[in-house]
Amino acid sequence: MTVRETVDAFHYGRFHLVQPKGIGHRSGMDAMLLAALVTGDGPMRVADLGAGAGAAGLAVAARIEKAEVLLVERSPLMAGFARKTLALPANAALASRVSVLEADVALAGKARIAAGLADDVFDHVIMNPPFNDRIDSRTPDALKAEAHAMEHDLFERWIKTAGAIMKPGGQLSLIARPQSIAEIIAACGRRFGGIEITALHARAGENALRILVTAVKGSRTRLALRMPLVMHEPGQHDFTPFVDDLNNGRAAYLRLPR
Repeated sequence: MTVRETVDAFHYGRFHLVQPKGIGHRSGMDAMLLAALVTGDGPMRVADLGAGAGAAGLAVAARIEKAEVLLVERSPLMAGFARKTLALPANAALASRVSVLEADVALAGKARIAAGLADDVFDHVIMNPPFNDRIDSRTPDALKAEAHAMEHDLFERWIKTAGAIMKPGGQLSLIARPQSIAEIIAACGRRFGGIEITALHARAGENALRILVTAVKGSRTRLALRMPLVMHEPGQHDFTPFVDDLNNGRAAYLRLPR
């Protein structure tokens, strides 16, 4: 089967992404906000779990010059798009710091290590897990259904993997739907503390569309619910200046001072 594709610019052209057209999941603002949760300017190793074509991981690499990023993707088709993305001449400045691993994030123990995800390696792990219950998934596109449909214990398995491959004191960052908050907190369990949750709203007074979550491996700091992040001013379609900066790699979303 021939899959049509597009080449899309992000961060005002600082990197480009090869994405399938008409099938599968297409990356956008969720991936950019996820990338904005990674902070720091020194050398770091970052794993992007369920990376798709690599949008979030590349956004991290584009903003943080010393970041080395591993894109972890189970789908052979989407991993292929990630490799095409890295081969683009427009991404030449980033490609040497980004690699692709075709592996199932849900693997555990020796199977995970054999697949290439070793223990205690990464400073940051980011993820944008599938967010729909399978019973609610109506798309006829099997690839898109896989990208969006959530297994009942997905957060437990993905966050367990994140905890295993991350160095002590490393940061977990994820974006999800608000209804997943209890599962995320439960999955963090004793693995992660210092959980910070930010509700993302389209406009003030509207229900949250997403939550941004960060946590630290081994921390015993209590959970914090942060001030909500509002994307648009009342009656306007443009993003607020801060959200626009996050979306375009000009700013990071810093954790609270502790």
